[in-house]
Amino acid sequence: MSNDARLEGLAVELSTAIGQFHRRVRAAAAGESGELNLSQTATIVRLDKNGRMTTSDLARAESMKPQSMGAILASLEEEGLVERRPHPTDGRQVEFNLTPKGVEARRRRSVAKREWLMAALSKLTQAEREALLSAVALIKRMGDG
Repeated sequence: MSNDARLEGLAVELSTAIGQFHRRVRAAAAGESGELNLSQTATIVRLDKNGRMTTSDLARAESMKPQSMGAILASLEEEGLVERRPHPTDGRQVEFNLTPKGVEARRRRSVAKREWLMAALSKLTQAEREALLSAVALIKRMGDG
C-alpha cells in the first residue's frame, strides 16, 4: 500500500471518528438544552463568549447571511433565550444578548457535555487515557494550521 493510500485511509478514519464522537457529545448535550439545532447552539455559544452582538456581526462570525442569522435569532427570541436591545451608539441597529434562560441553557449544555465526556473517559484504561492525551495534542496542532 502506498504512502498516499495510507494517508487517505487515515484521513477517512479520523474524519469518521471525529464525526461520530461529535454526534455523541451533541446528543448528550441536546438532552439538557432542548432541541436546539447546530446554528442555534453556535449562536448561543457565540453570544455567551462575546456578549451583545448585532445580527450582522453574528452572521459574519458564523459565516452566514444576515437573513439566515435573523431567522435563528427570531427563533431563539421566541424561546426566550435571547433578547434584543437598542444599539448604544447606532439607533438603526439592535444588539442581541442572552437572557437568564439562555445563560442557563448554555450552562446546562456545557455540564451535560462534560459529564458525558467524564463518564466516557472513566471507562478507559490509564494507558488509553495517555494515548488519547497524545492524540489531543496532535489534533490541536493540526487544527492550528
